[in-house]
Order: sequence, then C-alpha cells, then structure tokens
Amino acid sequence: MADWGSYSFIYGPLMGAFLIGVLILLLRWTFSRGHSLVERKVRPSTPDNYGMLVEVTRPISLIDGEMLKQQLNAVGIKATVALTVDGVQLMVWPKDLAKAKRTLAIS
Repeated sequence: MADWGSYSFIYGPLMGAFLIGVLILLLRWTFSRGHSLVERKVRPSTPDNYGMLVEVTRPISLIDGEMLKQQLNAVGIKATVALTVDGVQLMVWPKDLAKAKRTLAIS
C-alpha cells in the first residue's frame, strides 16, 4: 500500500463519511414527496371550487368538453373543462358568458 503520510489514518473514515452522506442525500431525494414527474389522477371537486369561473354548459364527456373548449378558444374566449362532482362542466369568466353561449348556440 502506498504511504499517504502521517494523516493516512483519517482518510478511510472521511471517505466512509462522504459516501454515507452521498447515500443520505440520494435517499432523501428518492423518497421525498411532491416532486413527482408522474401526473396525479384528476379528482372531482365541487363547482364552487373554481373561483369566479361560471358554467356555460355540461358536456356529455370530457372529449365533448374539449371540443367545445376548442371552439371557444378559436373565437378568443378562454375556457376550462372541469371535472366536478356534478359531472363535466365547461367554464368561462363571467364577462365572456354571453359571448360563449352565443358561440355555442346555447340558450
């Protein structure tokens, strides 16, 4: 073995402590919560949980809701498809409600 000088007795424990520190950091990162790259399942919420957004219509499915949302986006209206406990809802801002209903021909 090579001669590391008079401090060679401390290199072993320092390397061991360094490796344990690296393992601790890796395990903390691995088992931490809230930093997942996998999207969580959508949970239905109550309709009043969407702030100032108001309901325009209740599409049959999420796919129909997305198609209606695209129609509104094409005329410049920002819309949201929300999965609520009452079913799928297409929501817009209150100032855009009348224009959205005209665009979708809903009375």
